[in-house]
Amino acid sequence: MLTSTQIEQIAAELAEADRTHGVIPRITARFPEATIDDSYAIQGVWRDAQIASGRRLVGRKIGLTSKAMQQATGITEPDYGVMFDDTVHDSGADIPFANFSNVRVEVELAFVLKQPLEGPDCTLDDALAAIDYAVPALEVLNSHIELEGRTIVDTISDNAAYGAMVLGTVRKRPDEIDLRWVPGVLSRNGEIEETGVAAGVLGHPATGVAWLANKFHQHGARLEAGEIILAGSFTRPMWVSKGDTVLCDYREMGTIECRFI
Repeated sequence: MLTSTQIEQIAAELAEADRTHGVIPRITARFPEATIDDSYAIQGVWRDAQIASGRRLVGRKIGLTSKAMQQATGITEPDYGVMFDDTVHDSGADIPFANFSNVRVEVELAFVLKQPLEGPDCTLDDALAAIDYAVPALEVLNSHIELEGRTIVDTISDNAAYGAMVLGTVRKRPDEIDLRWVPGVLSRNGEIEETGVAAGVLGHPATGVAWLANKFHQHGARLEAGEIILAGSFTRPMWVSKGDTVLCDYREMGTIECRFI
C-alpha cells in the first residue's frame, strides 16, 4: 500500500504529464508495493483536482473488456476511468494530435443511461433496462506512463489511458438491435487495419456496464442517469500519427470519421 503522500505525488506527476503531453516512468517500477486500490486512489485524486479546476464529468470509460485488448496489453481484468465534457467530439472532428501521448484509436459502443444503475447484484438485464440508447464511438487513447512492462496498476492510475471520444450520430435502443453483432471496420487513410464485432466485449457490450455498477458499489457509489458509459474496445488499438484520417464503419449504426491534425 502507498502512503497518502505518495498517492498525491503520483497524481501530481500524472497531471503534469497530461498538461505537457509527456510520459512518466512506470509507477510499478518505482513503487512495486502499489495495489489496485492505490491506483484508483491516485486516479481519484487526479479526478477531483480536474473537477476543482472547472472540468465537468460526463461519464466513465471501461477498458480491457475484450480478449483482443487483454492480449494487446497483457492485462487480464477490466478497469475504468472518467470522461470530462471537453474530451467528447462529434464525428467529423479535427483532433489536435499534439494533445495526446502514445496516440491510438479503439472501436467501441457507448451507452447513455436513462436511470441510475447500482450494484451489488447488477445483471446484464438490469443494465439494458437502465440504458436509454447505444451509439458508436471511437476512443482516443492517451497514455502518460511508459508502455513497456506496465500493469493494471499503472493503467488505472493513468485514468485507464483515456484521452478522448468521438461519437457517431446513429442511436439505437437496446430493444431495436442485437448489440452483440454490431460490427466495426476500422480504417486509417483508406486502408482497413482492424475489424471486430461487439460480442467480443464480455459476450455482450452492455455486460461491462453491469460490471461497472457492481464495481462502483464496492466504493459506495452508483452510475447516474445521463452518464455516458464507454463500454470497451472490440478491436486491438490502432496507432495513429499526425495527419491521419480515421474512419470506422459500424454498418447499420453508421460511420465515424475524424482527422488528427
